[in-house]
Amino acid sequence: MIKVNSITKTFNEITAASDLSFNIAKGEIFGIVGPDGAGKSTLLRLIAGIIIPESGTIHIKDINVAENPFLVKENLAYMPQRFGLYEDLTVEENIYFFGRLFGVSRKGIFKRMKRLYDFSRLEPFKDRLAGKLSGGMKQKLGLACSLVHNPDIILLDEPTNGVDPVSRREFWKILYDLLTDGVTIVISTAYLDEAERCTRLALMYNGSFLRLGRPSEIKKSIAGSLLEISVSDVWKAERAIKAGGNFGNIIREGSALRIFSGNPSKADADIRRIFKNENIETKSIKRKVPTLENCFLEIIHRRNF
Repeated sequence: MIKVNSITKTFNEITAASDLSFNIAKGEIFGIVGPDGAGKSTLLRLIAGIIIPESGTIHIKDINVAENPFLVKENLAYMPQRFGLYEDLTVEENIYFFGRLFGVSRKGIFKRMKRLYDFSRLEPFKDRLAGKLSGGMKQKLGLACSLVHNPDIILLDEPTNGVDPVSRREFWKILYDLLTDGVTIVISTAYLDEAERCTRLALMYNGSFLRLGRPSEIKKSIAGSLLEISVSDVWKAERAIKAGGNFGNIIREGSALRIFSGNPSKADADIRRIFKNENIETKSIKRKVPTLENCFLEIIHRRNF
């Protein structure tokens, strides 16, 4: 559905996309995950044809995006972080307005309106001004406006950023419902728990892909075991491990520390020895199944060091 071949995009001295190549199949959710400034938004704008790469090519359904941007956009919906809803128009007026922008007939818009209301649950609020909607409802309205012309591909730039957990869950349910229609979804997010729901992921950092594959494959790519260390004083314990141990990245989460180790038995003994010397009470040291967030932090650490 989407073929990206060796694209590069720079802004002054900053490389937002560095020689990226990947394919996205029809009917999958492809996630682009990374911190602010990683290049996620730039990559989505490149795919949408809003900006052109300095080198490389992007094809959507075998159409070159740079050469035929308007032909591509007929089958594509792009929802930026700040979707341009008109806050002085009602929910229904916004959907109608965007439908007409996409060239959909009046009859066609109202024919599709019921389905858009069904998945967004916005029908009870159809006469409410968009400016009076909650954050989650605005995002669902933005998605409804993007879908009014029945696109084959949807590009979503951090659509759940700042949205409450319940609305985030509802938004993802909508996305899964769209997959049953064969829609291809490309979504950027900074939420690692959301990334686990994607078919495939690209972990992006400083314009490059650190990993590309299924969430389970990315987790398996991290060599070693994850140790969860529970102690009486997490701050003192972290300082002691950094000073007295030969360990890499130390992840502090609440009252626990997490460390990847290629030799967990030796690491367990070394940590207990360090804590004993520093009079730190060791409550437990357990092997845990790493989350995607744990793996991402470890991957970045190994890249930088």
